[in-house]
Amino acid sequence: MESTFKIEGKATQGSTIGTAFIMGRAYPNQPAKARYVLITAAHVLEDMQGDMGVLHLRTKTSDGGWTRTAFPLAIRTNGQPLWKKHPEADVAVMNVRLPQNSIPLLPTEMLADDAILSEFEIHPGDDLECLGYPLGMEGNSQGFPILRSGKVASYPLLPTDRLKTFLFDFRIFKGNSGGPVYFAQSNRIYSGSAHIGTVHFIMGLVSQESLVQQQFLSPYSEELRQLQLGLAVVVHASLIKQAIGLLPSPETLPD
Repeated sequence: MESTFKIEGKATQGSTIGTAFIMGRAYPNQPAKARYVLITAAHVLEDMQGDMGVLHLRTKTSDGGWTRTAFPLAIRTNGQPLWKKHPEADVAVMNVRLPQNSIPLLPTEMLADDAILSEFEIHPGDDLECLGYPLGMEGNSQGFPILRSGKVASYPLLPTDRLKTFLFDFRIFKGNSGGPVYFAQSNRIYSGSAHIGTVHFIMGLVSQESLVQQQFLSPYSEELRQLQLGLAVVVHASLIKQAIGLLPSPETLPD
């Protein structure tokens, strides 16, 4: 919740809104030190016009409350993208400088790869959570995201490098794009074994809504409509890891 934010920018008409989350990429030789990495769906940034967007940050106050700040975010320099896009998936990542100590640094190790999905035998029917801003709506005046839940809805899940996406059964709207989809369960039981404690990792990010086109005919008209299925297309977290690998190593960046 504290690492997921609304992101918006100018569009051809009006503005465009999506969801982004922040993780910490550790220095190779200093694991206690990390850089902020912003993660979202590539089309969220591509749809924004100009060099600047806005990231709606939150800061915890001394009395336990929260204040929100519209943080100007450079997404391009002279029209050139500052983000790296995965060559085969709707994923964009970029190094960002944010106010210090304002965001918990979730380690990029929380991004699930094939080994994690295999170890915990993740399969269709497993419950997942998702954070986002459907149609730009927020959970409250502090700007926290809205939590939705659903189930893994497609098979197989592996190998993620070949499949790239899976279906997630939850009600999706514009504004959910880029939101983290994660697995959180206590005392996972699988193949006669059990993991005692909390299993918690990120499965991927919301890329798009799954729609079906259907033709409606009447004696005097013909209409083509897009029908909502209540399914999200989620890009596997392993591809987010691959995209982060395209960024300069943290120790090469200026302090």
